[in-house]
Amino acid sequence: MTGTVYLVGAGPGDPRLLTLRAAELIERADVVALDALVSKEIGARIPKTAKVIYVGKRASAHAVPQDQINQILIDEAKQGHMVVRLKGGDPFVFGRGGEEAEELIAAGVPVEIVPGISSSIAGPAYAGIPVTHRAHATSVTLVTAHESEGSTGIRWGALAQLDGTIVFMMGFANLPMIAHKLLEHGMSGARGVAVISKATTFEQRTVTGTLRNIEARVAEEKLETPALIVVGDVVSLHDTIDWFEGKPLFGKRVVVTRAREQASELKRMLEDSGAQVLQFPTIEIAPPESWDSLDRVIASQYDCLIFTSVNGVNAWFERVKDVRKIAGTRVAAVGQATADALRERGIQPDLVPERFISTDLLPLLAEDQRGVRTAVIRAEEGRDELIDELRARGGEVDLGVAYRTIAADYDLDELRALIENDAIDVVTFTSASTVDNFFGKLTPDERTRLLQRALIASIGPTTSEAVRRYGKEPDVVAENATIRALHDAVCRSAVAKPPLSDSRAAASLPHS
Repeated sequence: MTGTVYLVGAGPGDPRLLTLRAAELIERADVVALDALVSKEIGARIPKTAKVIYVGKRASAHAVPQDQINQILIDEAKQGHMVVRLKGGDPFVFGRGGEEAEELIAAGVPVEIVPGISSSIAGPAYAGIPVTHRAHATSVTLVTAHESEGSTGIRWGALAQLDGTIVFMMGFANLPMIAHKLLEHGMSGARGVAVISKATTFEQRTVTGTLRNIEARVAEEKLETPALIVVGDVVSLHDTIDWFEGKPLFGKRVVVTRAREQASELKRMLEDSGAQVLQFPTIEIAPPESWDSLDRVIASQYDCLIFTSVNGVNAWFERVKDVRKIAGTRVAAVGQATADALRERGIQPDLVPERFISTDLLPLLAEDQRGVRTAVIRAEEGRDELIDELRARGGEVDLGVAYRTIAADYDLDELRALIENDAIDVVTFTSASTVDNFFGKLTPDERTRLLQRALIASIGPTTSEAVRRYGKEPDVVAENATIRALHDAVCRSAVAKPPLSDSRAAASLPHS
């Protein structure tokens, strides 16, 4: 039975613009024929069991000729495979998807087209330029302009007479020729022009000008490919609607060291504020070596239960059979995030210290703990100061080990390259263990270089204390121990950092 080939648009660069249908198909694919302009975040959705065939194209450098790509798709489908042909942008907008569809249908291979968001629309939108606007443009024309002046089939005379917006794709190298041809055929030299480099990505840069001066302005700003050229009166709206490049963390690279399963909220917040987020999870949350201590706590009655983290709350609720057993028991939560996790499960904590430090509970607890039974639910490697002090006050204290943190393995090559090129703006830490595991992976020279050039952001006092052990006072400390507070503190501090230098731009990560 012949498999289906799905011609799928991956969108313009920002991986969050991938469509739901595209994501579903990528995650089910047997074979993926992958273009160069597909981001690594989208590529990470490809199943490990899938066969990946790189058929990338950049400018005149073609990894695989088009006729061979067509044959690969046919051959893989006729072996019964579900094939995803994953293209940057939209497969039918200068993506040769139409040619591939014709060849597949002629060979008797079923085809489905999955449109993607085209950079011709998304790029200007991310630059604050609407391609149509009632007051400025009632039409938009898309032009591929990567051919030489001698071979191009563009009707410049007709193009120069258009009142609407013109978007040139794949024409950055021919910008001088484009400006010359439009001027030669009668377009006003005062007509607005924008060149958008690496559109919708962390490294997007937009330069505006007119047909007369855009070449000089682009050369001065040293823009890089890939880039779009937008011609039209709508370019004047860039300064007014510049929503993307004006975000507080735009142009900043922020490292998140939190465990991958916990990092999504912080990553989302930072990306929503314009940052490029690099995940280097230094720890993983693992079950304890034995559940015995937690199960004994769950089976017993206590006067007070103390939860020191969200992870402890999650583990406790995964194993508890009947929460009604804690009716009448005082519940304490260390940190607002822990308190919120309890509230989400219908338990209102009685005690929450202002800071995310377990010993800050002590002033809230009775000096005389005689006859008081307390259970502390925490990580296996947690600190014992709280337990020791409660026992010193005469209390009976049991420990329920709910989880443990273990060092995570991750590829250091990318991180080391960024450190070498001073390409990291902020490193965020959410626990002492993330600090120790992160810096423990680096050489002394790498630690020194990073600490001198990047902002170090800490979620709270215990984490800050761990940072100080490496000879650095944290640059950023959250007002309270929550992910939101850490994000807000990073936004306030990072805006003072200078923009990317040329050397840092050269160290850019792969993008689409």
